[in-house]
Amino acid sequence: MAKEEHITSIGGQAVMEGVMMRGPYKTVVAVRKPDGEITKKIEDNGTKTRKKFFKLPIIRGCVSFIDSLVIGMKALMFSAEFVDIEEEEDEKQSKFDKWLEDKLGDKIKDVVIYFAIFLSVIFSVALFILLPSLLSSLVESIPAIKSVTSTQTFTSLFEGIMRMAIFLGYMMLISKMKDIQRVFEYHGAEHKTIACYEGGEELTVENVKKYTRFHPRCGTSFLLFVMIISIIIYAFLPRFDGYIRIVSILLRMGTRILCLPLVAGLSFEVIKWAGRSKNRFVCALSKPGLWLQRLTTREPDESQIEVAIESMLPCIPENKEEDKW
Repeated sequence: MAKEEHITSIGGQAVMEGVMMRGPYKTVVAVRKPDGEITKKIEDNGTKTRKKFFKLPIIRGCVSFIDSLVIGMKALMFSAEFVDIEEEEDEKQSKFDKWLEDKLGDKIKDVVIYFAIFLSVIFSVALFILLPSLLSSLVESIPAIKSVTSTQTFTSLFEGIMRMAIFLGYMMLISKMKDIQRVFEYHGAEHKTIACYEGGEELTVENVKKYTRFHPRCGTSFLLFVMIISIIIYAFLPRFDGYIRIVSILLRMGTRILCLPLVAGLSFEVIKWAGRSKNRFVCALSKPGLWLQRLTTREPDESQIEVAIESMLPCIPENKEEDKW
């Protein structure tokens, strides 16, 4: 008799030479140090103890997205402490580093983390909102095709296609980098480990190796849903054609940024629904996200799978009903 699949809410993220996993009670980062030892950082999280308001549909998606940014950045910072550690020990501390350490003390890591998140948000807004809006504005200004470009449907669709093209181009470029390829291998190890757990098998390297590196509830799939849903929502926003061009572009950007929480919340609900269902329509809807994971994951080796297992085990609650998706 086949084992019943256990669809879990435990999810993770690849970091530098390691994996971060987050369960209903614990968040764990496991990293392979240069000497081969696996080090872990285990922290309690408040996922299960949140107030009811933060568990409401749409709201929970926004909260989850913000949590992912903060926890993911903290995990990356932790993993970075063990990369090329021998070289770093020989480096002299700069005057600026010393000044920051004297002024901020133990808070310096938090400052760096939140500043990095701020920069990443600014970069993302510029790349995925400002640039598509500018490109759309340039195309709309061409007199010969004014009859085609004068509708909000065109604007939303064109910007959406540009976002996808920029995202795919960006992923293809960084996937050529050796260090990123290592991260993508750990990403594959994370997916395979979660799939093994959901399949009801013991978490051993040999068992995990059998499973696919493509997972329907991956963050890559979430980003794809974000782009698709943004096309639909932005189609209902005004174009601000009556203003001078620069004001029109700024107003478009502003309305799109204001709608981001709604887009993220709806995307979370869609991927949550898709992760639970196995009907043909949902499987077809999930296919593009799985195809995209061919860019963002690689087949891991046994040592990387071992790290993913070490990050997964402490996240599993005693009562498995508590980590159901």
